[in-house]
Amino acid sequence: MSAAAVGGGSLSALGLGFYGLLRAEAVMAKRTIGGPSEVPPPDATGWYGRSRSGPAVRVALLGDSAMAGYGCDEVEETPGAHIGTGIAAHTDRRVYVGEFAVVGAESADLMAQVDRALPIEPQLAVISIGGNDVTHAVKPDKAVEHLGRVVRRLRNAGVEVVVATCPDLGTIRPINPPLRQVARLKSRALARAQTIAAVEAGGRSVSVGSILGPEFDARPLELFGPDRFHPSVEGYAAFASVLLPSVLAALDLLPEDDRQLHAYRGEGTLSLHKAAVEAARTPGTELDGTEVAPRRGFGGRLVPLRHRRRQPSVETEKPAPRLEETAEA
Repeated sequence: MSAAAVGGGSLSALGLGFYGLLRAEAVMAKRTIGGPSEVPPPDATGWYGRSRSGPAVRVALLGDSAMAGYGCDEVEETPGAHIGTGIAAHTDRRVYVGEFAVVGAESADLMAQVDRALPIEPQLAVISIGGNDVTHAVKPDKAVEHLGRVVRRLRNAGVEVVVATCPDLGTIRPINPPLRQVARLKSRALARAQTIAAVEAGGRSVSVGSILGPEFDARPLELFGPDRFHPSVEGYAAFASVLLPSVLAALDLLPEDDRQLHAYRGEGTLSLHKAAVEAARTPGTELDGTEVAPRRGFGGRLVPLRHRRRQPSVETEKPAPRLEETAEA
């Protein structure tokens, strides 16, 4: 991690003194967080709820360490297991999860993951990406361009897409002010741009500032893992609980009442750019590019903005054998 990696600015913009301070703080944060573990996270690939009678659902998980469950010791602790078990429990269907996320992945790496995911013929792809783009100083327009291409390719293949936008890196405790504020500004700006790109490409976005946002900031010892950078087991459960309602909605498996906009929950229709700003501020906000309002306002394209209710938690299960290891389709 370097000052440029988090701040993305130039010496002329920041000033030599401020740049030196950021660089020193970045070095200290890197020492505290440490290098990546050589032990890969458990693979969540496999069948969930195989005893259930409903039609099977196939889901591909793409992205970085957040989706892969970096730091988890057991497969039941991973976001993939939470998502697979959650879909099965709330819909009484069998669910096949294909785990294609890679620790350390950037947006530029997503297309290769799509190449591996499409052969399982997923009905839904869930993407979590952005943190490494910020820390590795990837230009936001390049990161967003990669994401938009991926969402379009998946949608053209008939796959529904849910994008978990960049987490709020400003809540990482080893990063001290003012570097923490720079990280927050950079990550929230990328989240806004990702929201717009995902919706314009026909997917839906969910803001997950809560993965490293208000919930994590309030309970850091509980929701951050030992490296104080990645989520803990409880943190991954919270992350998955934010995604699950939108995952069910994308699969058209929510109850009728939950498909409607509810003013008492702060839901409504806004211009895409205004909705993206609201989503970056409010974790758990969903914007749906597949339900675009039939008109344009003064602010441009109109989209529905939702704050979905979280589903009751269920006990996660280990996946049954992978697709290639079973004759079940």
